[in-house]
Amino acid sequence: MTITVYGIPNCDTVKKARAWLHDQGVACTFHDYKKQGVPLPQLDAWIQSLGWEALLNRKGTTWRKLDAAQQAAVTDAASARALMLAQPSVIKRPVVEHPGGVLVGFDPEAWKSVFR
Repeated sequence: MTITVYGIPNCDTVKKARAWLHDQGVACTFHDYKKQGVPLPQLDAWIQSLGWEALLNRKGTTWRKLDAAQQAAVTDAASARALMLAQPSVIKRPVVEHPGGVLVGFDPEAWKSVFR
């Protein structure tokens, strides 16, 4: 089973998710947005399958630091995509690609059925 965890290494939620996967014996690869950037093909696929709203973290520090005009400019998939590429920290974390699809955020109960 090939699993890739996308995120930022110092994010508490990403740390918890990676630790949980490790504790379950689930091997995964980590993709660091800060060092490696956001992979465009994956971002487009995530937006296509999940919708841009599911990926955009409107509760995080990065979003709150944007001025009102920048926030108001995010109205569709194209504008959200541009923001996510420019500021990867605005993407909800972690994003986990696995053979059955894509997960966003860390929910141990939901993950149990995916990673058995």
